[in-house]
Amino acid sequence: MSNKIITLDEFIIKRQNEFLYDHDELTGLLRDIGVAAKIVNRLVNKAGLVNILGKADSENISGDTVQKLDLYANEKLIECLKNSGQCCGIASEEDETFLQFPSIQGKEANYVVAFDPLDGSSNIDVNVSVGTIFAIYRRISDPKIRVLKKIFYKRTALVAAGYVIYGTSTILVYTTGSGVNGFTLDPSIGEFCLSHHNIQIPKRGNYYSVNQGYYLKFDIEMRRYIDYCSDLNLGLRYIGSMVSDIHRILFQGGIFLYPVTRKYPDGKLRLVYECNPLAYIVEQAGGKAINGSLERILDLQPKKLHEKSSIVIGSPDMVDEMKAYVERYSASKMS
Repeated sequence: MSNKIITLDEFIIKRQNEFLYDHDELTGLLRDIGVAAKIVNRLVNKAGLVNILGKADSENISGDTVQKLDLYANEKLIECLKNSGQCCGIASEEDETFLQFPSIQGKEANYVVAFDPLDGSSNIDVNVSVGTIFAIYRRISDPKIRVLKKIFYKRTALVAAGYVIYGTSTILVYTTGSGVNGFTLDPSIGEFCLSHHNIQIPKRGNYYSVNQGYYLKFDIEMRRYIDYCSDLNLGLRYIGSMVSDIHRILFQGGIFLYPVTRKYPDGKLRLVYECNPLAYIVEQAGGKAINGSLERILDLQPKKLHEKSSIVIGSPDMVDEMKAYVERYSASKMS
């Protein structure tokens, strides 16, 4: 590659002909998300100065404690997506139901954006990396029918996905089904610039990522597999922000595990706006993603907005190895 700086906007426009559908609208949506990410990045970096650290004294629909910064990030994403007319509505971790947007100048938009506005937000108070996860779904209902309830309850409706990680640098990673590319925010010019072209996940890695504090609450097969990882002298890395853990695995290889527990027999991560987009990114980079029942994440059919799932995701050889391990030692597949 040349040393020419390529901004996110330039890259999106250059590659828009690869989109299978309305590339002008999808291009606009990705640019809107890029703008929202810059605003959220500013908020994250000023959190301690403008009194938006700590809890907001409320819970979201999934029962998680909401942080003040969750609400700010959610508001800014909604504002940026609502004003352009490229999005017909959003689905957020912080909102119980869909939020429909009115058409602009009589034009009905064809996409829904689902997102977790600030993944790992409880870490913000201790200055640990957090992130935004987003998925873009193409509406499968008649645009004249202003009901969003079943717009993306069809796995083939997912057309783009990405995340933004707010860490030592701010990086936006996305895919539209033609590879994965990363863009680092250059604060001197206020632009995301191409920094990681055609990301490919290593086939194996030296790390596994799981909240091992819940070890005794996992199924026996998962405990055996974790013991196996330890026997291989794999390093345990768990940040508590899925975006951060997946970002590391994307570049260094490894496997991320979020199994079912007695408290969460269906898993805890949300399928529509956490598991689906990250699975799409990892698969496009050459990795794999399955659930605790050993089913491919992207083959699952969501039945409700905040549906939960377990997940095993990362380097392809390691996910295959985990699957074979469970099939070998389990009388019945993990549920």
